[in-house]
Amino acid sequence: VQLQASGGGLVQAGGSLRLSCAASGRTSSSYTMGWFRQTPGKEREFVAAISARGSRTNYADSLKGRFAISRDNSSKTVYLQMNSLKPEDTAGYYCALSLSGNLPQITDRYNYWGQGTLVTVSS
Repeated sequence: VQLQASGGGLVQAGGSLRLSCAASGRTSSSYTMGWFRQTPGKEREFVAAISARGSRTNYADSLKGRFAISRDNSSKTVYLQMNSLKPEDTAGYYCALSLSGNLPQITDRYNYWGQGTLVTVSS
């Protein structure tokens, strides 16, 4: 499985961005997909996850209401819509695929990772 994240960039506080994660290779539409973020010197942090068919989602408590995860299995793409962005949302954002299901929040439960896309929110 190969995962390619895109859509990051520079945005002002209060703005929005939509990240995309395109999958190729093994049938990624059969598995849970997630987004994580990481800043230098800190551990990778769970953002959101979505079930294989998109019927269930899971969010970090602190991001509920501002971020939304979705997927289009026909194009093998997962999205992260980020609204009302804050400077503290600045991070590298990574998409990942989990073979274990159950919308995990732990990095060890994810088996494949994309290369990350940088989001910078200016104040």
